[in-house]
Amino acid sequence: MAEQQVQSKVIALRGFRRIHKWLGVPLIIFFLVIGITSILLAWKKKVELLPPTLSTRVENGTWILPSEMVKIGEEEMKKLGRNPEVDRIDIRPDKGTAKVTFKTHFTEVQVDGFSGEVLSVDTRHSDWIEKVHDGSIIDFYTTGDEGAKLTYSTLISIGLIFLAISGFYLWYYPKVVRKLKGK
Repeated sequence: MAEQQVQSKVIALRGFRRIHKWLGVPLIIFFLVIGITSILLAWKKKVELLPPTLSTRVENGTWILPSEMVKIGEEEMKKLGRNPEVDRIDIRPDKGTAKVTFKTHFTEVQVDGFSGEVLSVDTRHSDWIEKVHDGSIIDFYTTGDEGAKLTYSTLISIGLIFLAISGFYLWYYPKVVRKLKGK
């Protein structure tokens, strides 16, 4: 009886080893990309992947309208020959500035919230790294929808779940086999 149990566990162990190998080998590149981009995103402010937020030079003043900030950002992109379509504006009241970002590229224009002066124009490296991390970089350069991102995230997640389960059994079944052989 114990020999039959040992044999069934050994057969299962071989199956899990095969699944683990055939899933793990192709997915390793994606796991490396996700791991490396995770580290970069966690450290983005320390390794300057995000332009530092500058402060206003105006002592006291009245905030300009967000629509004016958007217009200033659009004009700056037109000067540089880049697409001026704005994605979002990030207003920083404590610094007196706003960051204008764009839909078709990773540029950021920092605008003084009081004077309307352009404080900096720089690339937001963390934005493209984030898109590589979640797979939406494919959508960014192709369709614009989230199809590739959802497919990528789902397949990688399912692969990781299967690798975790098969890895558990690769660890657990040898212990069971040793225990059964000892009886």
